[in-house]
Amino acid sequence: MIGILIIAHAPLASALRDCALHVFPDCGSGVLAIDVLPNDAPEDTLESAAHALNSLGTQEVLLLTDVFGATPCNIAQKLTDGVQTRLLAGANLPMLLRSVCYRHESLDALTARAQAGGIQGVMPVGSTAPHHQSGRLNATSQHDHQQ
Repeated sequence: MIGILIIAHAPLASALRDCALHVFPDCGSGVLAIDVLPNDAPEDTLESAAHALNSLGTQEVLLLTDVFGATPCNIAQKLTDGVQTRLLAGANLPMLLRSVCYRHESLDALTARAQAGGIQGVMPVGSTAPHHQSGRLNATSQHDHQQ
């Protein structure tokens, strides 16, 4: 199975991992998280991330990070080799859940599925007024104005 390492601004990495464990309680040893705190030295975080990467005990690892170009992503870029590790920025819960579901596939296939899951997890959702309300929310009437 492919290991998954999430490196993100605190507390996002741990929160994503906790959500994955809520849905898939048996995935704990294969999904690790590194929260990057505002005042942490990048070198210290890189050391922690390298240790976490090795502790996954897998030959291949998918690295997930929150924002391209930010410190967590820059740290993850120093860990990835493009052969036994792949890096995706823009991590969200649908991406992580898809990753956990397909950890048995090849690293290339898992990376593609994770990216698709992240993209497909972002969608517009319409809202409707409860049945006992009519009209638009925040509709103004002549009684709403102060004079």
